[in-house]
Amino acid sequence: MKKQISILLLTILFSISGIFAGEIWVLDVEGVINPVSNSYITQNISKAQDKDIECIIINLDTPGGLMTSMREIIKEILNSNIPIIVYVSPSGAQSASAGVFITVSAHIAAMAPGTNIGAAHPVNLSGGIGGSRPDSSNSKTMMEKVTNDAVAYIRSIAQERNRNEQWLEQAVRKSVSITETEALEKNIIDTIVVDQKELIDYLDGKTVIINSEEITINTKNQKIINKPPGVHRKILNIISDPNISYILLMLGFYGVLFEIKNPGAMVPGIVGGICLILAFFSFQVLPINYAGLALIIVGIILFILEVSITSFGLLTIGGIISMLFGSMMLIDYSEAPQALFSISLKVIIPFVLFTAVFIILALTMALKTYKSKVTTGAEGIIGEFGEVIHDISPEKTGKVLVHGEIWLAASNQNINKGDEITVISVVKNKMKLNVEKSN
Repeated sequence: MKKQISILLLTILFSISGIFAGEIWVLDVEGVINPVSNSYITQNISKAQDKDIECIIINLDTPGGLMTSMREIIKEILNSNIPIIVYVSPSGAQSASAGVFITVSAHIAAMAPGTNIGAAHPVNLSGGIGGSRPDSSNSKTMMEKVTNDAVAYIRSIAQERNRNEQWLEQAVRKSVSITETEALEKNIIDTIVVDQKELIDYLDGKTVIINSEEITINTKNQKIINKPPGVHRKILNIISDPNISYILLMLGFYGVLFEIKNPGAMVPGIVGGICLILAFFSFQVLPINYAGLALIIVGIILFILEVSITSFGLLTIGGIISMLFGSMMLIDYSEAPQALFSISLKVIIPFVLFTAVFIILALTMALKTYKSKVTTGAEGIIGEFGEVIHDISPEKTGKVLVHGEIWLAASNQNINKGDEITVISVVKNKMKLNVEKSN
């Protein structure tokens, strides 16, 4: 009986422990660090603060990204009251540029075999991370300031997490990069693990300092909850590619222009409007140079003016130059790594040339149509020839046959049946023609 009671009590205890078991959240971050990945990471960390979450694991594979987004992520990690683990995985993944800062800011940093970390030199004056070289003494001075700021930032993170300050400084100043084995030897990361299961086993019993208190991580019997990016983030991440955003912008312009020139066509206007909305939506993620956007619009206006103003091609040339430079300036490289956020010339040049040809041909055809003689309706009959069916005189109307239709006709001449006439006007009620005898 006692044995049965003991088994029952143990069963109840295990059931209770299962009910009150905490959770381990797993986030997957792959690709450029931008406002999309920023919101994904920071919102999940923020939501986890008031819940029974044992720790958060961030699977990271990134070539780098925006300094502004990176700083927001690190700020959330450093102020989290839940242990944050960054795991550079799977094999073949990298933690480059902005990813270095994020990795070393974690309470525990891990890497999978066959991964690498490093190359964290600032790319430009405003804080993008990647690799570039200043081309003037002024920009060189500014670059030194940005580099020194980045060095101070990563050293402060290294001090907070007790990591190798000297090597991390070299990663920023000289863009050095190392393998996972070297990273472990140099005290950049805490462990090398093959997969997530091995990482969770490693974490069990490990201690971290949070808010000056030592916290022990318990991963046994914890529920693993995967928190993938939502569909809206996936879509935004796709359209936040500078080349995709640029294509959407140009298609939007095409659709709206076609709808303006052909009111009621509906489909071009709807498709163009959607493309423009998606383009401007993605501009919330991308660092847009609005001077570049203005140049693109000016270029389109110059193409339109070419049709109505005789400029002997000067407006077209100006439009091409404006669109070309505007497209190249559209992304603000003072806030983004050019290697990660640039629009390909293979996309820009065909679109600029196609836009010039498309707009000029479309507007030229529209202008010719506008200037051409009306050929339908009552107005279209003016100038046409016909034959008199009943005699016409200044005192008496007669009937004429024009375009296979019989009309009442008046004239200040005497015109006999069978004579050929020319329509000179249509009476206001449009039921009578004013005609004259054809020569």
